[in-house]
Amino acid sequence: MEAPLSEREQQILLDLAHQSIVAAVAQDRAPRIELDSLPDRLQQPGASFVTLTRSGLLRGCIGTLKHEFPLAQDVVLRARAAAIDDPRFPPLQADEIEDTEIEISVLTTPEPLVYNAPDEIPNLLVPGRDGVTIVHGLKRATFLPQVWEKVDGPEHFLTMLCQKARLPAEAWKRGELEISTYRVESFHRARAKPTQG
Repeated sequence: MEAPLSEREQQILLDLAHQSIVAAVAQDRAPRIELDSLPDRLQQPGASFVTLTRSGLLRGCIGTLKHEFPLAQDVVLRARAAAIDDPRFPPLQADEIEDTEIEISVLTTPEPLVYNAPDEIPNLLVPGRDGVTIVHGLKRATFLPQVWEKVDGPEHFLTMLCQKARLPAEAWKRGELEISTYRVESFHRARAKPTQG
């Protein structure tokens, strides 16, 4: 796994995500990125998820597993989409921005999970560390490692992931899934706190 992003690199990405969200809500164009002025790591192809929460509740989450765009640009794209294009939620409104928390997850390149029999799968996953993607035909789904905090072990994790992909809950037990794992580096910006007068 690559070395962790520096505090400065994290801050740049959080600032870009915030600017992108503000622009999206105002129906403006995404912020222009001067890639040459950014640290080299942010210019390299990267994959990210941007998660928005308000009062501890999910408000939007969009991301990609593909290392297609420079990481800084990828974060801008995902932040905009999380704010206004997540089909599970209405678009974020201007009066929500101040108390919306932004979390960015930067993903490693997914690697295939090699298994001989389906009952091996739960023991091959590392709770809290592994993000997991499953594919069956045209159906696919992924869970970031943060989801481990909300489940009761690997079998529950796999069952929920199958349901997310609109597959039978126990599809993972049939050995028909392509499974890959990845890791993430996550960091966040809490909602803005009012200044003391």
